[in-house]
Amino acid sequence: MSAARLSVVWTLALAVTLASAVWQRRTGPSYPARGAVTLGGERIEYRLARSHVTGSDQPVRVAAGGTETTGEVLWRHFPGTEPFAELAMRREGGELVAALPSQPPAGKLEYRVRLRAGAEEVLLPPEPAVTRFRGAVPAAVLVPHIGAMFLGMLFSNAAGLSAVLARPRAARQGSVALALLAVGGLLLGPVVQKYAFGAFWTGFPYGTDLTDNKTALAVLAWGVAVVAAARGRWARAAIVAAALVTLVVFAVPHSLFGSELRREPASAGPAG
Repeated sequence: MSAARLSVVWTLALAVTLASAVWQRRTGPSYPARGAVTLGGERIEYRLARSHVTGSDQPVRVAAGGTETTGEVLWRHFPGTEPFAELAMRREGGELVAALPSQPPAGKLEYRVRLRAGAEEVLLPPEPAVTRFRGAVPAAVLVPHIGAMFLGMLFSNAAGLSAVLARPRAARQGSVALALLAVGGLLLGPVVQKYAFGAFWTGFPYGTDLTDNKTALAVLAWGVAVVAAARGRWARAAIVAAALVTLVVFAVPHSLFGSELRREPASAGPAG
């Protein structure tokens, strides 16, 4: 492959990988609930977290400069039908502040903020935000996991593009993608899951965590592609198919249908 064509392949592969990572982050259930409302003639922008480390209360902060503006946080356990409890927000400079009570790993709360200014009242966000608590994951585990998954996606995209161009590097790139996704997703991924939510695996057949399931599907697709490339049968088609499968499954938001603490009839630990 010429240097120019090789550069195009890696540039496109990197662009697709970065776009996929941004998409996954912004569409995931842990991405903050954001928006803006107008109250008392003041535009109030908010950013409410939907993930927090267990062991400490989760801060809730809303920038509201109007000194007459007051607020409460309405919250309850999720899932559940209990009445919403109220937390009065206190003023700290230009912000109204409160804190949601810490929950065990995989415990969830749904909450929203009610602001008042005189006779006016607003609720934000429009629908309650759901936040999930997680255990702290050591950087020595988390950083290699993220790095391996990102590079695995990069090599997967490069292999697919190389296969489309009928270049011999595709098989080698596919093998690297398989190794990285297996290490990042099947070896380090369960360790991250154990630290964060107390269970190594909550995908099939034990649960519905799409992060676990999509990782297994991507590794399986690349396993088939690498075997096909080694045998010389349908190699290009298998590699392109594996790259497309990987791209599609990783477009699924991260942690969707993830670990959730069972609260009824008893807290028995995380479920898929």
